Amino acid sequence: MSRDKKNLGDWGEEKAAKYLAAKKYHILGKKVRTTCGEIDILAQEKDTLVVVEVKTKTSVEQGAPEEMVDWKKQKKLVRLAQEVNQKFPQYGIRIDVIAIEEKKIRHYINAVLDDDTKYNS
Repeated sequence: MSRDKKNLGDWGEEKAAKYLAAKKYHILGKKVRTTCGEIDILAQEKDTLVVVEVKTKTSVEQGAPEEMVDWKKQKKLVRLAQEVNQKFPQYGIRIDVIAIEEKKIRHYINAVLDDDTKYNS
């Protein structure tokens, strides 16, 4: 990954965390490492833990940021959510996607669902 892409990703994740905090989410961690991979942002909204995938683009010429969450990425997000759910079964769990392009933020709540995942929210 190029330095520019990493910087853009880091900037987008910081912007997303501030957005979520303003919406009264409690940010539990950023770049949370698990055995399955990395969670961009792990947040809590009331009694629900939220695995947040952040996608940032400077231009939509090659598609919107949320289009980057393809089926392969969705499967990985489900595995990450399952791992979090195993560690904290007392909470509901969901997966959100935040798409950022220039000054626009789009927040997709419950963006990824999987029939094999037991969601409590």
